[in-house]
Amino acid sequence: MNLLKIARVPAPTVSLDTTVLQAVQQMSEIRVGAVSVVKHDELVGIFTERDVLRRVVAARLPLDTTKVSDVMTSPVETAHPDTNPGEALEVMVSNHFRHLPIVDNENRLQAMLSIRHLLNCMVDQLSDELHALDSYLCADGPGG
Repeated sequence: MNLLKIARVPAPTVSLDTTVLQAVQQMSEIRVGAVSVVKHDELVGIFTERDVLRRVVAARLPLDTTKVSDVMTSPVETAHPDTNPGEALEVMVSNHFRHLPIVDNENRLQAMLSIRHLLNCMVDQLSDELHALDSYLCADGPGG
């Protein structure tokens, strides 16, 4: 399955000079836990709720003057649209993060995949497989 079908398109973005306060307000408004940081449509970082806690709040930095470029995560682990969902999940679980930007071959941002999107998709697939298996096993005979 193409990750673009289950990821958030377009991905929420901020620029390098966006303040932490502006980024957090945007994240809260659209109800996401991360925004991609872009420069000329190219992904240069990711700013997450964990960055807010660890790099801003714990360091007691001012929200209204600190730029996301100073506290973002960079470089960013990414995936491509044709990445297998299982591979994307493995990357996210093994690296302990909940958001994975999807980029094209020129590192231009395409979407933001959250672990919630990925798990919901996998649950749906497993439910469909279970229903198909149940229908097969409960059929009366050849041809149903």
